[in-house]
Amino acid sequence: MTMTLVAPTVADYEASADLATLLVRTAEGDAFGVPAEKLRLSCKCAHCTRARFDDRFPARFTGIAITEIGDLGYGLNISFSDGHNRGIYPKPYLLSLAGR
Repeated sequence: MTMTLVAPTVADYEASADLATLLVRTAEGDAFGVPAEKLRLSCKCAHCTRARFDDRFPARFTGIAITEIGDLGYGLNISFSDGHNRGIYPKPYLLSLAGR
C-alpha cells in the first residue's frame, strides 16, 4: 500500500473585520489566521530584502492593517496601511507562515 501525502491548498481568504489578520481556509477544510504584522515582517520583496540587508528593516509593525488583497493565482499580493504593496505571498508560503 502506497501512502500519498497531499499538501494543503488555499481555497479562500479574507481580512478579518479589524484588518489585523489574514483569515485563510484550505481546500481540506482547515481555517487559520496569520497576523498582519507577521505578514508584513515576512515580506520577501526586493525592497524589504534590501532593507534587511542594510539593517534598516523595522523590528515591529505595531498596529499595521491589511488594506487590500489581490489574488494572483499562485499567491496573494497584500497591501498594508503603511503604504507597502509590493509583497507577493505564494500560497505555500502563507501556509508555512501559519505553521501548516
